[in-house]
Amino acid sequence: MDVPYDLTSYVRVLKMATTPTSEEFLQVSKIAGAGILLVGFLGFVIGAIMVLLTGDAGGAF
Repeated sequence: MDVPYDLTSYVRVLKMATTPTSEEFLQVSKIAGAGILLVGFLGFVIGAIMVLLTGDAGGAF
């Protein structure tokens, strides 16, 4: 592992990086929020199906 080479490549990446515009930030936030809601909804549906099939809430409710 060549540490000086690694550090120069990291510095190069940081120099190329830019701060996102507010429009880009809002778009990424909306997509991330939609993904979080989708995963949560899927977990809820799977949990509801498990309760309906087994008849046992497992202390969840």
